[in-house]
Amino acid sequence: MHAFTQYTPTRIVFGKETEKRSGELARQCGATKVYVLYGGGSVVKSGLLERVEKSLEEAGLEYKTRGGVRPNPRVAFAREAVREAIRFGADFILAVGGGSVIDTAKATAHGTANPDIDIWEFWCQNQKLEASLPIGVVLTLAAAGSETSDSAVLTNEEIQVKRGLSTDLNRPAFAVMNPELTYTLPKYQIGCGIVDIMMHTMDRYFTKTLGNELTDEIAEGLLRTVIRNGAAAMKDSHNYDAMSELMWAGSLSHNGLTGLGAQKDFAVHQLGHELSAKFDIAHGASLSAVWGAWASYVYPENPERFAQFADKVWGIRKDNAKEAAEEAITRTVEYFKALDMPTSFGEAQEIGIKNDEELRTLAEGCSYGKTRTIGCFKKCDAEDIYKIYRLANK
Repeated sequence: MHAFTQYTPTRIVFGKETEKRSGELARQCGATKVYVLYGGGSVVKSGLLERVEKSLEEAGLEYKTRGGVRPNPRVAFAREAVREAIRFGADFILAVGGGSVIDTAKATAHGTANPDIDIWEFWCQNQKLEASLPIGVVLTLAAAGSETSDSAVLTNEEIQVKRGLSTDLNRPAFAVMNPELTYTLPKYQIGCGIVDIMMHTMDRYFTKTLGNELTDEIAEGLLRTVIRNGAAAMKDSHNYDAMSELMWAGSLSHNGLTGLGAQKDFAVHQLGHELSAKFDIAHGASLSAVWGAWASYVYPENPERFAQFADKVWGIRKDNAKEAAEEAITRTVEYFKALDMPTSFGEAQEIGIKNDEELRTLAEGCSYGKTRTIGCFKKCDAEDIYKIYRLANK
């Protein structure tokens, strides 16, 4: 096990009707003027936004709301939110939604605290983030884990680039988690969320770090829990127990716990980010579309690791590590298919690859113009990335 620092300051408030405590929790964080961000009209139609607003009023807090956050959160929208939050005099940002809303809230908090710096400069690593506003979350989707993570992504539509930013200043002050708020989600969103939770765990699990017994056990148990409850949730989105397990798993999958003491890989996320930036495909779908190709390409680096995954997660026990690894990859891809998630470019209608040159262009973008490698399980350069994309393009 490698040395590590674990920092998870987010207060979790879990259970039915907990959204009614939003105002109280924000006030405890010192809020006086709360800027509220949300996505589409579902939080309005369901009455959730009204309940949150009432809680803010009861806590004696001023607030201003802004909807319209889209999946694969846009930097242009976040810039507008920053300007509005500054005019309002916001001292607290509240996200009511899933990962895209939360990441937009993080960007808004950073921009409001640093009015002289364009927020994209932080995501490009041209400026160091040293100050931000506190944010809170009312979670409506079990997926990204952004409610407890130190990361946030933004997409720059003008240049078709998606970037991530990791900093402790991204960690929310609190996260309100009521599984009932996920009941009305379409199956596609539930499926995308399940894939995202699994991938946040697997992108940490597939590492070359050895001797990490407890962390491995946590990751393996989380994956088994998600696989089992994900299937139940797809059958019945009103299954409180299943939706509860998924919501809690989403937070644990991305707060750092499932990868402590190990080097993180995250190649699949990098491969998926390039697809989201170019084709605006949902994040979870971008991951499922490429995971099987990535796994098939890299597992020869350490078949025993995939054999452990086969045994501990899928219950596949074989004397031959290669055979176990290949069966585990097949089972995982089949599970994604059972969620109605794409497992190749051909199954993802958003992705339109016409020729080999377009795959080369994708690989060049993912490798930042051939200036970086991705992953640690197998370090992949632009040529490796191209070969993975080629495997996925079927």
